[in-house]
Amino acid sequence: MKRRWAPRDRLGSWNVVASALAVGALALLAGFIAVPLLSLIVWTVDKQAWQAMVSPVATHALLLSAKTTAVSMVTLIVVGTPAAYILARGGFRGKRMLNTLMDIPVVLPPSAAGIALLLVFGRMGILGEQLQLLGISLTFTTAAVVLAELFVATPFYVRQAVTGFSKVDREIEEAAMVDGGSRADTFFRITLPLASPALVAGAITAWARALGEFGATIIFAGNFPGITQTVPLAIYSALESNFDAAVALSVLVLGFAFTIILAVRYLTRKITEYQD
Repeated sequence: MKRRWAPRDRLGSWNVVASALAVGALALLAGFIAVPLLSLIVWTVDKQAWQAMVSPVATHALLLSAKTTAVSMVTLIVVGTPAAYILARGGFRGKRMLNTLMDIPVVLPPSAAGIALLLVFGRMGILGEQLQLLGISLTFTTAAVVLAELFVATPFYVRQAVTGFSKVDREIEEAAMVDGGSRADTFFRITLPLASPALVAGAITAWARALGEFGATIIFAGNFPGITQTVPLAIYSALESNFDAAVALSVLVLGFAFTIILAVRYLTRKITEYQD
């Protein structure tokens, strides 16, 4: 007697096929990402590649990136933290529009961001002409690098900070104020510590975005060694003259990116622990 093909058997076969396709897709995607990254590391086995990293051009680019991103992050934390708190807790007209506005730099092409900054802060820009009268020129300076980094990195910090402040239990804050704490004391002793994992995660993500900024920087600030040439711009320039240096700098950025991802995941887990 022939065995009939049961619906359960058919379902089991489809599950096997679907699982095989999913595993194949995962392996293909992982290989697509891993092979180029591994090729960077393998290339730097050559001593000349690592020697290129300590070249004056590479050193100046690293120092400039460290300096500009540090200034960007301090500015972003000082200004972005209270702004995120208002977006998380405030109820006012235009809040939805402001939330949308904060996200626009994430999807805006970096080259368009550079042009937008030129139209505002350039010599013939909306504010540039007034700044010129005061003897202040921002374009093609280190300050322009900081502005470009701030423009592209702000959403990454503000969005995380808004989420962190929104997750803080208001009953804890109210209990602290009932016990005699002022609003400022409650913010710095209760709200800020509870939201700090999200703030730190946002700051790290924003710093990574600022470190990798290229398009807005090269258009608004230019590519001048020691003045505006950050690591991404140094990699771009080194492609034409010193390929080993370009690869070595790319590996260095890769190491930074890997460290940042681990830090963000650790802090995300801490956020979950605070919520529990």
